[in-house]
Amino acid sequence: MTEWQLHISLTELRRSIDLLMDHVAAAADGDTLHLDKDYFWSIGEDELYEVYSTPSDLTLGQLSWSWGHLTDLLSDPDGAIGYHLVWLSEVLRAIGHKFP
Repeated sequence: MTEWQLHISLTELRRSIDLLMDHVAAAADGDTLHLDKDYFWSIGEDELYEVYSTPSDLTLGQLSWSWGHLTDLLSDPDGAIGYHLVWLSEVLRAIGHKFP
């Protein structure tokens, strides 16, 4: 385990997210984003940060599945878990590729 750490201000993170969502809203056509890809390559956490080794265990992820977890969260906010951030990041990555 490394001793290096990145310190992230929650205030600055929230502000960055707000600014980026404003950017996407300005580029989008209305209130709905249209993504034309569903499946993507996923690398498990145990290999994701091992940058000196080539990942050997690629799996498939699915944007509609990740989005489903996020919309489920909206109907049960008390069910939030940290992994919802992973599902959110998968959806945000696709949006970032579509609205550079």
